[in-house]
Amino acid sequence: MPRAYSENLMQAMDTLRSHKMRSALTVFGVVLGVSVIMLVAALITGFNRKVEESINQIGADTVFVSKWDQLRHNGQRPQEEIQRKPLTPDDAQAIADSCPAVKAATAWIEPPWEQAHSIRTKAGEVTGIDFRGVQGNFGLVYARESLLDGRFISEGDDLHKDKVVLIGENVAPVLFPNGHSLGQDVLIDGSNFVVVGVLEKQKGGFGADEADRRVLIPYNTFKKIYPAADEVNLRAQAYPGMLRQALDQIRELMERRRNIRYGGRDNFSLTTAEQISTEYHQIVDKIGLATVVLSSVGLLVGGIGVMNIMLVSVTERTREIGVRKAIGAKNRDITWQFLLEAMTLTGVGGIIALVLVNLLVLLVRLTLRWPGVVPLWAAATGIAVSVSVGLIFGVWPAIKAAKLDPVEALRYE
Repeated sequence: MPRAYSENLMQAMDTLRSHKMRSALTVFGVVLGVSVIMLVAALITGFNRKVEESINQIGADTVFVSKWDQLRHNGQRPQEEIQRKPLTPDDAQAIADSCPAVKAATAWIEPPWEQAHSIRTKAGEVTGIDFRGVQGNFGLVYARESLLDGRFISEGDDLHKDKVVLIGENVAPVLFPNGHSLGQDVLIDGSNFVVVGVLEKQKGGFGADEADRRVLIPYNTFKKIYPAADEVNLRAQAYPGMLRQALDQIRELMERRRNIRYGGRDNFSLTTAEQISTEYHQIVDKIGLATVVLSSVGLLVGGIGVMNIMLVSVTERTREIGVRKAIGAKNRDITWQFLLEAMTLTGVGGIIALVLVNLLVLLVRLTLRWPGVVPLWAAATGIAVSVSVGLIFGVWPAIKAAKLDPVEALRYE
């Protein structure tokens, strides 16, 4: 029996080689459908790694506090949300003082998103910076922040409203191509600042070089230069294993400070890395569903093409089938001959898709430094699905070939 299957497989390969163009056109739909599955799986793998790196960078024990709800409202904020009073550094201090599960808390302030800011020297300029005013305990609460050079902004810098600045890893070489950035002057929106440190690039994140474009100055210095700015956010770091307690304590405290009656709706939001991860996976699930739908269309087209070409093959080889039956071939042999031919056809399409997607992913990795790879399960699933398409859509032509009457088949011209 294995020998018979081997002979059928070799014959199927010979048939594919003798009709190269027809075979290639036939499996195009299969290649397209399987490629979509593998490519999206590779992209999702890359996103998963980015999210894991971001969560590790943020810290699983971190709580973000904002006046804005995290859910989007079709691009527009409701009036109630816009009218909420801003958060303040006093809120961060209250959290640190009154929440036993919180190790430390800090506040930072940002300019309105529609305002563009830049930092420059005689040697270069960086626009579209991630510009913030941070408190002196920034380095403590952002425990996973690292410095390439220099020091963090201190409480003394913040208290005295000193004009000192921390710059991101990719900002430094633009402003100071020859290095030696510490102690050098820079201009931020026309104001002079002295560089006291260079931040190491954060791992993870989704924006291109976003983490490298950070420009941080003391909180009170920021408020002095931009008195109208009120986009204040808080970040609290819970003690290990006490994130839930920290959340409850922060919520209760903020409700009191913001005069929210019992059972009323919060006019602030609390977000954790776990919640961010959950929302991400919900998005991934939707992408996966869309992938199945898109790939199913391609596989359906490919399957119909395989069935049509196999029906044509049965007609072309009617006399051959008659000869095989005349010398003793059974219906089972004829059925497996055509099934294996269809499965080989689509299986080759799956292998082609695997090679093409791996090449594309490799190109993306080299050009964009994206950590995506085609996971083993996606490769195995893609090949299995492609072979299954040949099996399913090859059944009718195979049965049709097996049911041919040998006498009538021999007479066929």
